[in-house]
Amino acid sequence: MDHLIVAVPWLMAAAAIVSAVAGVAAWRAVPWQGRQSVLVMAAAMLALAATAGRHPVLELALGVVLLGSGMVGTMGVRGTASAAPCCHRALVSLVMAMCAFHGAAGPVAAVGPATVAGHSGHGLSGTLSVLLFAGVGAVALWTIVAEWFVAPVHHGRTARLLRIESWAMTAGIAVMCLGF
Repeated sequence: MDHLIVAVPWLMAAAAIVSAVAGVAAWRAVPWQGRQSVLVMAAAMLALAATAGRHPVLELALGVVLLGSGMVGTMGVRGTASAAPCCHRALVSLVMAMCAFHGAAGPVAAVGPATVAGHSGHGLSGTLSVLLFAGVGAVALWTIVAEWFVAPVHHGRTARLLRIESWAMTAGIAVMCLGF
């Protein structure tokens, strides 16, 4: 179980890095709001993985940065072709911010022989946990609907990069959710 607790933050960070690289590689298709969002998410996940959730003040600060990044990520994109992907990135950033806030609140001890689970030992209790799982479900559903039911705006290499970015973000927060 201990190796899973150590691996979850690094898997989240790896997914965030893949997403950031794909977002930056799709340069012109992703507005600056989206690029800053994926870069901030990658940096935050690296910081969380490197500290292994042992610094609640850092987790609180990263939560604030992720929340701000998510808000900036949707500035000025209304009515553009980039609006939906930018809102998707903002939702992922919000879910990651909630995770950081939840981690800053401290681990929740389980009853019985099991101790704690997840990268910060969140457990499944409390309103924030319910919101986290709802957020992860919303991101996964959004990714599936955008992939299978919405006509693509971009084609070729750009479409592949944006698909990689979207699925990497979704996989990262799914791993985060499974780590609880």
